Amino acid sequence: MTEEPASNRRSPVGAPVVRADPEITGERAAEAIGFDPDDPESVAEAAKVVRQFSENTVGADDNVIMLRGAAACAALVRGVGSYKAAAERAGGDVSVSFIRKWARVHDLPQAIRRHVARGHIAPTAAKHIARVPGEARYAIAWAVLDGDLTVRDVRSIASDVNDGTPVEDALRAYNVIPGALEIQLPLETYIELRRAASMQNQSPDEIVSAALSTFFADKTAQ
Repeated sequence: MTEEPASNRRSPVGAPVVRADPEITGERAAEAIGFDPDDPESVAEAAKVVRQFSENTVGADDNVIMLRGAAACAALVRGVGSYKAAAERAGGDVSVSFIRKWARVHDLPQAIRRHVARGHIAPTAAKHIARVPGEARYAIAWAVLDGDLTVRDVRSIASDVNDGTPVEDALRAYNVIPGALEIQLPLETYIELRRAASMQNQSPDEIVSAALSTFFADKTAQ
């Protein structure tokens, strides 16, 4: 597996893990900029990028560049020690709130950030996904992919979850069935799945769920 199923980032802060993947960003992968919070020159560059990012002078409509801005925010915070110090270092009208929100996006797990880079999840939606804790991040992110949620929907769902609503209930309130996924199978596989489900007195969902549980268990054991 490319990443353990954690709800937070596992790779180094500021590292362009997603932005430097040619399978995600194509030829732009070679242009990916990383930020090292332990390198004063890199921290200075991060401060510059954060200020440009906050002023919308670069990449306002570019998901990859917005991820770069998020990485700069996270590296700057780590490099100077606090959100307040990071805002002061960036200068201009950069606020603590701005840096905190985008640093959290950089801290999202890679599986979610990859969909942000692909354009499947809007960076503004990712900001709200990053507000919630634990596995709820995945539940909301995948609901964006499968449930056609708007950024406003994501904001409201994240607020509901943080107010104590179980994520399943929060999603259902927006007509999303948690765990529902439409898939396309080869005809031969589809026929065999239906045959097995009928013979075993189970639903196709139960057969697929059991098979995937075994698949993921084997991956974890490797």
